[in-house]
Amino acid sequence: MDSNKFRESLAGSAPPPESGPLLQALWHDANGDWDRAHKLAQSQKDKAGARVHAYLHRKEGDLDNAAYWYGRAGETMPETSLEQEWEALVTMLMAENPKKR
Repeated sequence: MDSNKFRESLAGSAPPPESGPLLQALWHDANGDWDRAHKLAQSQKDKAGARVHAYLHRKEGDLDNAAYWYGRAGETMPETSLEQEWEALVTMLMAENPKKR
């Protein structure tokens, strides 16, 4: 699966079965299920999980919590739009290991 196919899957009823928890989190986020996205992001204890978790709290508007999670990911809060950040996260996760993410 590539990032274009992942984006196309947003019109479906479920994330692609080959996507891992973090891509599933972003899929659910894009489809309006923040709670499911958050649970999936929380389940991942690595920097990539912290990065998606940070994005979700930024989107929620909880910027203090977002800043904490960006710090856990070793990053600062981006100044890009949420849409640009979502796209960057999908691209990053696909590049890292598309089968795992």
